[in-house]
Amino acid sequence: MSQQINEKLSLKEVIAMGVGGMVGGGIFSVLGLAIAQAGHAAPIAFALGGIIALLTGLSYARLGLHYQSDGGSFTYLEKAFRSPHIAGMGGWLLLVGYVGTMALYAYTFGVYGAAMLGDNNGQNPAMHHFLESLVLLSFLGVNLYGVKASGTSELIIVTVKVLILGLFAVIGLFYVKSDHLLPVFNQGGLGVVMGAALIFVAYEGFELIPNAVNEMDNPQRNLHRGIIWSIGITLFIYVLVALVAVGNLLPEEIKKYGEYALAEAARPFLGEAGFLLIGLAALFSTASAINATMFGTARLGMVMATEDALPAVFGFRRKQNNIPWVSLIAITACTLAFVNLANLTIISSFASSTFLLIFAAINLSAWHLRKTVPGNPWTPLLGLVLSLASWGTLLIYLWRSSPKSLYWIGAIYAVVVIAELLFSRRGLRKKRS
Repeated sequence: MSQQINEKLSLKEVIAMGVGGMVGGGIFSVLGLAIAQAGHAAPIAFALGGIIALLTGLSYARLGLHYQSDGGSFTYLEKAFRSPHIAGMGGWLLLVGYVGTMALYAYTFGVYGAAMLGDNNGQNPAMHHFLESLVLLSFLGVNLYGVKASGTSELIIVTVKVLILGLFAVIGLFYVKSDHLLPVFNQGGLGVVMGAALIFVAYEGFELIPNAVNEMDNPQRNLHRGIIWSIGITLFIYVLVALVAVGNLLPEEIKKYGEYALAEAARPFLGEAGFLLIGLAALFSTASAINATMFGTARLGMVMATEDALPAVFGFRRKQNNIPWVSLIAITACTLAFVNLANLTIISSFASSTFLLIFAAINLSAWHLRKTVPGNPWTPLLGLVLSLASWGTLLIYLWRSSPKSLYWIGAIYAVVVIAELLFSRRGLRKKRS
C-alpha cells in the first residue's frame, strides 16, 4: 500500500507537469514570430493567449474532475457528443498535434545543444540530428521506468528552468529601453491577435494534467489547482520574458537572430554568460516539455485503444507498473520521424491550429454538458468564442503569408478523418447493440 501511495503525483509534481508541458520549445521558437506580428505589444499577445488558456483550463478542470479518465480530451468529447467519430477525430488530432509539438521541442533542443557545443551556424547537421534524437530516446526510457521517475524528474527540470528564466526576466527589466516599447500598438490591434494565434502552441501542455488524474494524489483538490497554477505561472513567465526581449532588442534584430533571439536579448546585460544561461534554459525547457507531453500522450493512446479508435496493441501495459509501453514506443517513433524528416514550420503552424480547434471543442463540450457538469456556463462560452476567433485569425495569416502551410494542414486533417473512419469500429458496434 505504501508503495502505491509513493507512486502518486503530488500537487507540486502536477504543477511541474503542466508548466513543463507549456514552457518548452515554444517560447524559444515562436517569440520572434510574435514580435514580428505584434511588435511592441508582444507581451500583450502572450497575455491574450494565456487568457484563452485559462478559460479553457477551467473547462478542463471541471470535466476532468467529473469524469476522472486518463483519456482527457478524448473522453470529454465522447461524453458531450453522440457521434463517436467526433471524439475519434479529436483523439487523432491530439495525437498528431502532440507528435508535432514534441518534434518542435526536440528540434529546439538540438539547435541550442549544438550551439552550446560550438556549432553556432548549423554547420554540423549530424550533431543536431543526434541531439534531438537522443533527448527523445532518453525520456522514452524515463517514462518506461515509472510514474514516480517521470514526476520527480519533471519537478527538478522545471524548477531549474523557471529559476533561469526568472533571473533573465528580473535582471533584464532593469535594462529595458522605453523607446523599444513605445508606442505600444505600433503594429496595430490586429497584429496582437495574430501574434497570440501564432504563439498559441506555447500554451498547449496544461491539458495533459487531466490525463494523469488517476495517478495524482487527492485529485479533487489538486486537479483544479494544478491546472490554474501551471497556466498562471506560465503566463507570468511569458509576459516578463517577452517584455525583456522587446525592451532589449529591435524587431529587426529579433528577426535577424531568429531561434537565438531570446539568447541574444540577454547579451546587453549578461554578456556571453547570458547566451549560455538562456541556452541552458532552452535545454531544460525542451527536455521537460518532451517528458510531460510523452507522459500524457501515451496514456491518451492507451485509452483510445480501449475504445477501438486505435489498434488494440496500443493498450498493452506492463503488469508491474501499468505503463502503456507500446503506446510510448510508437509515439516516440513517430516523433523521431517528424523531427528528422518533416518541415517543422508547417508542423508548428499545424500544432497551433490543432490545439485552438481542440480547445474550442472542449469549451463547447463543457458548455454542452453544463447540466451534467456544474459550473459557470459563460466561462466555456467565452473560451469557445476566443479560441475560434484566434483560429480564424491564424488561417488568415497563413493564407496571406504561407498558403503552402495551409494546404499541408488541410491535408493532415484529411488524413486524420480517414484514419478515424478506418480504425474506429465503435459506431458499428453501437449500431449492432
